[in-house]
Amino acid sequence: MDLHARYPALSDLKSRARARIPHFVWEYLDSATGSESVTRRNRAALDAVLFHPAALRGEIVADLSTRFLGRDYPVPFGIAPLGMSGLIWPDAERMLARHAAKAGIPYGLSTVATRTPEEVAGVIGDQGWFQMYPPRDMAIRDDMLARAKGAGFHTLVLTVDVPAASRRERQTRGGLVQPPRLTPRLLAQVARCPAWALGIQATGMPRMKLMDSYADQKKTGPLPSTAHVGYLLRAAPDWDYVAALRAAWDGHLILKGVMEADVAARAETMGVDAIWVSNHAGRQFDGAPASLDALRDVRGATTLPLIFDSGIEGGLDILRALALGAHFVMMGRPWHYALGALGQAGPAHLHDLLAKDMTSNMAQMGVTRFDELPARLATPG
Repeated sequence: MDLHARYPALSDLKSRARARIPHFVWEYLDSATGSESVTRRNRAALDAVLFHPAALRGEIVADLSTRFLGRDYPVPFGIAPLGMSGLIWPDAERMLARHAAKAGIPYGLSTVATRTPEEVAGVIGDQGWFQMYPPRDMAIRDDMLARAKGAGFHTLVLTVDVPAASRRERQTRGGLVQPPRLTPRLLAQVARCPAWALGIQATGMPRMKLMDSYADQKKTGPLPSTAHVGYLLRAAPDWDYVAALRAAWDGHLILKGVMEADVAARAETMGVDAIWVSNHAGRQFDGAPASLDALRDVRGATTLPLIFDSGIEGGLDILRALALGAHFVMMGRPWHYALGALGQAGPAHLHDLLAKDMTSNMAQMGVTRFDELPARLATPG
């Protein structure tokens, strides 16, 4: 099968994934919160960034390689952490980690993944980033760090902007409960998705294994559909927490979910290695500005390397973020659309789509390197 002929864009992968994933799982993956206005703002902000097309530049050979946090990467994008990844597609964490290792790009494992760091260690190679929701108990924090380090994860990502569970009304209507269990209503949806059902039968109903190792869910009782056992263990971090974590972790430390210039500036003084600008693609707070607008503010406040996410739908969007000051781009949902559409073959195909799209658009702009992008902007940077 010629995948490029049948699925030439992310939108094609998304459409096929929706047909192959049960509705309640799709609503978990695809939904934002509130009226989902942030999703629209993210898209509008990206679409507003225009470039001058080039003429008479001769042959353009684009160089997609980049250096980030002391490591060389063949492309400036990676796989962002996504909670309960293995619910979206069976064994998603290991599939994505395997692709990251082969492709030489970062893979972020969530604290609330369905696989533990130890279970991913065998396939991640040297590309592991571990995303932490900060445990309140310092003993749990230290054990979690030791496990991540022992499993080969070299970069720590602290999520700093999720103090409470978001509403995600679509997800609630979809019927997902925590911990996941198949009600008669959901079983009817599963029956229409045989590939997903067979995969889950092989792997078992997904659970947050890392968090389960620190909490007895039998004592928690039912949780809101948008919360999970992790909320019972974690704190809302402050600057003291950042300082303590910096002292406890000897690898690179990234703060994820920063949308304020003053936060980025202060983080630089505390030994943080990079800032991750993100509004969680609208999953957390419907009143947030577009991530791209925040990127402009953060860029002017710090010399730290910047990561961008939220709303990326193709290679041109990656170039837009790089032109406005990002040094690297991470994506979560697109990789899971690819898994839902094509299973294990999905990540490699999406990777190829993004790289080809970047190469084509760089040729249209007449640029060979990412540092040439700002000069081609047709809109204010």
